[in-house]
Amino acid sequence: MDDLTKLGLTVTELRFALDTFYFLISGALVMWMAAGFAMLEAGLVRSKNTTEILTKNVCLYSIACVMYLIVGYNIMYVDNSGGGWLPSFGSLIGSQAAGADHALESDFFFQVVFVATAVSIVSGAVAERMKLWAFLAFSVFMTAVIYPVEGYWTWGGGFLSEAGFVDFAGSGIVHMAGAAAAISGVLLLGARKGKYGANGQVNPIPGSNLPMATLGMFILWMGWFGFNGGSQLVVSDAENASAVAKIFVNTNSAAAFGALSTLIVCRLIWGKADLTMILNGALAGLVAITADPLSPSLAMAGVIGIVAGGVVVFSIVAFDRVQIDDPVGAISVHGAAGLLGLMLVPISNADASFITQLYGAAVIFGWVFIASTVVWLGLKATMGIRVTEEEEYNGMDTSDCGIDAYPEFVSVKSGS
Repeated sequence: MDDLTKLGLTVTELRFALDTFYFLISGALVMWMAAGFAMLEAGLVRSKNTTEILTKNVCLYSIACVMYLIVGYNIMYVDNSGGGWLPSFGSLIGSQAAGADHALESDFFFQVVFVATAVSIVSGAVAERMKLWAFLAFSVFMTAVIYPVEGYWTWGGGFLSEAGFVDFAGSGIVHMAGAAAAISGVLLLGARKGKYGANGQVNPIPGSNLPMATLGMFILWMGWFGFNGGSQLVVSDAENASAVAKIFVNTNSAAAFGALSTLIVCRLIWGKADLTMILNGALAGLVAITADPLSPSLAMAGVIGIVAGGVVVFSIVAFDRVQIDDPVGAISVHGAAGLLGLMLVPISNADASFITQLYGAAVIFGWVFIASTVVWLGLKATMGIRVTEEEEYNGMDTSDCGIDAYPEFVSVKSGS
């Protein structure tokens, strides 16, 4: 074996190691988004429901990791036929393919944290009135079957992929899917007590900790660099490394322009800077750019953020007007902005078409919404999905967890 051959093998191994490491670091950034969702949701609910929402976020992440390992990854990626619609239900993870440019386990780790993101979206939308155990039971179905099936149709090489549907990092596959599951649950669950008046008026229910919610948003913003940047999959050559750099800048710009867009819209409508709306504006920009963070120019990425930041405000207001109660605005941020992102892809990506994008969005939303409705109805008929009025009034921390997140008073009994 001559020196050139030896050098070639060394370069191949180095690229394998680098791409594997990049996958793992990107996955770790996305995993950190679980903390962002936990902080954002905990800050936007009332103090009496904080422990419960944190418990949901810890447990849903754990459920996602377990179910995607046992079932979900197999459905999404293992031994499936190209262009099909029915998964093969292959074996656990599978074996390392010859010539692969990264370790298969790193791919699994990167994919599993995306699954947890989709379920986190549902958590915020159904907050403050859904039974903890009903939500956790739904999480099992969402991560084991519902998400992996539409994931196979798209990223797994199924029929939507063959049709030319483009969703680089998951505006539809992850975010709109999570919103579809959320809106299904919210429609069956109903609004929180006191949220809407008899004459249709909307009564604001402020969150308990806006500093915590703001921290959550910044954690999500940071994690999104792994979400979008990692989806390039390869970083070990100049072309892909340059692409990752552009993805980072476009992702950051969309969030920044989204936040400022929402700030201006709020000022024009209400004459004030609404922090909760601004947080959602930044997240809406991130969701929208996720469909294709590479093709747009740097200026176009800003435009996408501007449009998403405006759309999310009107979407949140519209859902309130039809009395669909979403405590954290998750359906608007991930659903409306997710759909927007998908439909904006053809403007800068010649490989995408508006018809195909709309077709893919309709299939994903339809599948997740219908499948989720079946699961929610089954849970409602068996264990019930809504807490009692007394439990809702007293707070779910007491009924579900037995621990207050903010114990204002401590009772000490004397032994004498």
